Amino acid sequence: MRARLAGMGAVGLAALLAGAPAATAQVASQTSLGRTSPDAKWVVDMVHSQVDFGVRHLVGRVRGTFEKWYAVLTTNEDDWRQGAVKVSVQTASLNTGNAYRDADLRSERFFDVRRYPKMTFEGTEFSVADSTLSVSGILTIKGHSKPITLTGQYRGVAKDGEGHERIAFEATGEVDRRDFGINYNESVAGTDLVGNTVEITVGIEAVRVR
Repeated sequence: MRARLAGMGAVGLAALLAGAPAATAQVASQTSLGRTSPDAKWVVDMVHSQVDFGVRHLVGRVRGTFEKWYAVLTTNEDDWRQGAVKVSVQTASLNTGNAYRDADLRSERFFDVRRYPKMTFEGTEFSVADSTLSVSGILTIKGHSKPITLTGQYRGVAKDGEGHERIAFEATGEVDRRDFGINYNESVAGTDLVGNTVEITVGIEAVRVR
């Protein structure tokens, strides 16, 4: 599972299913890192954000995305790095571009989406050096919660053509799917069919709503 965090950090990582404003970002002015007011709230722009994953298949690699998810970033002080991010993803919304494979991934052998319709990430620790971002938090899949850290880039804060502030970042991390109860595998000529290491990339562009 690979995720691209363009505004989250783990964001991402990391859906209560709701839509967010989706205006094309026209950067009107660039503000400095952390220059946000206390108790600011940012909601993901679904049009400009992604939650992706990748996993080995024999000697190749399968990549996919989750199409229905939601994320909110809030700050506790006059610095977004002191805030927290919550990401919620509908597991049934996964898409690898192959209907047969997607149905298998939704089945009891993998995500078991009927019993576990959501996976979540709650990030509470941000670390930023220049444009480098690290975010740590708790990832929960199939009722299993584990700490993870995503690393990537902070892309800044800017105003779009309608005057709305936007924040963006992108982060990637790796997890062992077996830690989350996704254990199914089979051997082909002595090689595991599916890799155990899953790459998650969360890319978020979020709009300030408060």
